[in-house]
Amino acid sequence: MTSRRPLPPPLELPKPGFGRRTPPALFQPIMGLFGLGLGWRAAAGAFGVTPAIGDLILGATSILFLFTFAAYLAKPLRRPATFMEDLRVLPGRAGLSAASLCLMLFAVVLAPYASGLATSLALLAFAVHVGLVVAITLAILRGPEEGRVVTPVFHLSYVGFIIGGLAANALGYPEIARWLLWSMLLPAGLIWGASARQLLTRVPPAPLRPLLAIHLAPASLFATVAAGAGLQAPAYAFSALAAAILIALVVSARWLVTAGFSPLWGAFTFPLAAFGTALVTLSQGQGAMGVIGGITLVAATLIVPWVAYRVVKLWPGGKLAAKTNAAEA
Repeated sequence: MTSRRPLPPPLELPKPGFGRRTPPALFQPIMGLFGLGLGWRAAAGAFGVTPAIGDLILGATSILFLFTFAAYLAKPLRRPATFMEDLRVLPGRAGLSAASLCLMLFAVVLAPYASGLATSLALLAFAVHVGLVVAITLAILRGPEEGRVVTPVFHLSYVGFIIGGLAANALGYPEIARWLLWSMLLPAGLIWGASARQLLTRVPPAPLRPLLAIHLAPASLFATVAAGAGLQAPAYAFSALAAAILIALVVSARWLVTAGFSPLWGAFTFPLAAFGTALVTLSQGQGAMGVIGGITLVAATLIVPWVAYRVVKLWPGGKLAAKTNAAEA
């Protein structure tokens, strides 16, 4: 009598349901696409290029953002604990911070067409980001001690309110933009200082090095917000700081990407677009600054959609969720 072979283990199929494991890492490249579209909107005024380029990018990005945002919300609505679970890991904190900032950027997109709706959306996004910062702080304090170090992602969380300055300028409230600018200088300075000290004492792991590009975003945004609020001298100073950070990143480019492509490359997208936008806005297309701003914007147009496509392509098969440890509802 032959012994029966044991049955193979049951095949584990993914649970049905919309958005059960939507990864927050999707929002960083979407944020970069918003930045790219706003850069081309600025270029329409500075260089006289057709506004259709910026409108096309911003329209497509808005649709992608709204769909992705709805897909993510389906997860905590099904199982609320997934929200805090996503905040326990660095890609989750970066992605959710980018999600609320995308909501602010969406308000900037709508400002020329529906100022009332844009104002309400900006206030909602600001309140959401405040709540998110509280949740992130609690997650860090309750997490392991080794996870309490300052990272470039802190800029997205604690300095991200500066994007409200873009909305304030677009909606005709430059005094609010100035207040946000000055109030965000302290946290940005503390994060820059802590990160610089860390770089002197230890080498970041190769997979996390792309996150260093985030340091470029606050300086670029400070320049753009200052220029829009009529603060020309500070705007030039912040643009010089941003240029210094960009040069350091370009010189270190091979070192930054030595681990190969990963979802964390989304960190390259918004800072590059924000730098180009800052120079275009400040120079109004004139002089060497205008030329550099235009070249940067063209470079961002080649890089940002490519990175966004590579990241979003990993979403449907579940690879992006697995690579970034996204929670599952």
